[in-house]
Amino acid sequence: MLTLIGIKACDSMKKAVVRLDASTTAYHFRDLKKQPPSYDEVLRWYALVGEALLNKRGTSWRKLDAERQALATSAEGIAELIVANPSLIKRPLLDEGDQASVGLESPLLP
Repeated sequence: MLTLIGIKACDSMKKAVVRLDASTTAYHFRDLKKQPPSYDEVLRWYALVGEALLNKRGTSWRKLDAERQALATSAEGIAELIVANPSLIKRPLLDEGDQASVGLESPLLP
């Protein structure tokens, strides 16, 4: 089953929910505020979507100091950043087990 992962108040998430609800796609919503990702989960998502997993355009990224931003050069560094601040995940994140994607242009989003 498709899992929609993000933060309920996010505008991109709201748009994704509208599209999913209008389709016949069954999905489960995971709120990152209530159920943050583990280090291993972030590494798995990174393996599936690459650097697109990290949202460098949001306020969460801009609030990081240069030293923390410098960690974003490896999968492990990105996982460390996201575990510490799940709001750094580009949303929506869609996970279907063997595949995942991010953003409203996701092929997993109807």
